[in-house]
Amino acid sequence: MLRTHYVKEINAEMDGEEVTVCGWVHEVRDKGNIVFLLLRDHTGIVQVVAKKETTAEPVIKSMLLKKESVVSVKAKVTKSQVAKKGYELVPLEVKDLNPLVAAIPFEVTGKVPAEIDVRLDYRYIDLRRLETTAVFNIQTTVLRSFRTIVQKKGFQEIRTPTLVEEATEGGADLFEVKYFERKAYLAQSPQLYKQLAVIGGMDRVFMIMPIFRAEKHNTIYHINEITQMDIEMGFADHNDVIRILKNVATGVVKEVIKCNGPDLEELGVELKPHKISVVKYKDAVKKLQANGGKIEFGQDLTREDETGICRLYGDFVVVTEYPTAVRAFYSMPNEKNPEFSNSFDLLYKGMELVSGAQRIHIPSLLEEAIKKRGMNVKAFEFYINAMGRGAPPHAGWSFGLERFTMKLTDRANIREASLFPRDRNRLTP
Repeated sequence: MLRTHYVKEINAEMDGEEVTVCGWVHEVRDKGNIVFLLLRDHTGIVQVVAKKETTAEPVIKSMLLKKESVVSVKAKVTKSQVAKKGYELVPLEVKDLNPLVAAIPFEVTGKVPAEIDVRLDYRYIDLRRLETTAVFNIQTTVLRSFRTIVQKKGFQEIRTPTLVEEATEGGADLFEVKYFERKAYLAQSPQLYKQLAVIGGMDRVFMIMPIFRAEKHNTIYHINEITQMDIEMGFADHNDVIRILKNVATGVVKEVIKCNGPDLEELGVELKPHKISVVKYKDAVKKLQANGGKIEFGQDLTREDETGICRLYGDFVVVTEYPTAVRAFYSMPNEKNPEFSNSFDLLYKGMELVSGAQRIHIPSLLEEAIKKRGMNVKAFEFYINAMGRGAPPHAGWSFGLERFTMKLTDRANIREASLFPRDRNRLTP
């Protein structure tokens, strides 16, 4: 095998064992009598130390490589009281697996900062940075723990189309594509399809899928291809799915704390379990206004309002019962006061991460809501008809993976939480 161990699999108890590690040259230092090579793979960094008086000259020469050379190192594990890990590797053979033919565009070690657009232009290099690695290690935990938690609660994973004939949420912010002789769009939401699955008797479903929003943003909070973690639940209202949401959000944070300690340390993030507060829209607005907020009753929340609510109620806040007029057309109006809806958002550290609601499952109410928004009822005929064929009360929510990752890792720009982000100006790499 080209590799026998990853860096994280080696320890001081392996003293005297022979291993072969593979990765990239993080640093090389020639101190005269000793040459140090730091080898990095995706699990960590190990120090390779060669004393010139005891190491064959060809091995010494093979260690004097440019940073980011891709190498394999056969070596003996040697206990060391000086090394941070308690051991170091003494090289027996160093191979340059693919000699560099072009300069590395920025300093991977982070000693010299690089602009985010330069890093994204060479994302395959940026992914070697320890900070970037830590971000996506944490995102992996988010995905895994989300899937595990909802599966334990009886949710079934489904796949739905990303090509649609009509807007699934209304509006005009859609990417148009040619679909043979017809016009189609990239889905802005799996909303229709996850509801149809529940109406079909699947009862509890979840999905992890990309969605596309053709909004012409140039902000640090928006990208145009987003990964959503969605659930839909039959025979349920908004309160039922809020309980699921609270379990998911707190459970994911606990799992990241448990599994990603070194990554959080690399990023300088101190993450703690958070209690989730639940507050009604009208109460949140009153409290904002009492504390100098400019929001008027009936308006949707701005970024400033979301920040203010988290400052007043805590890092995790579920805001419920928004005005019907500012929510998606399919949000169920409240039975006691139709001016408000059985809808909600989850805010985390001043940003909306989740939007959800009980859905309108009564055809006449749904048709009325579509007309009020000035949308074409005929375009939603299939959707309306489905509600008239035994649709149970149901509810769900949609969780933004990149935004959650951004806030968990304290990144300043959402593009840092997307492996290969797509925004208004970026279609490569």
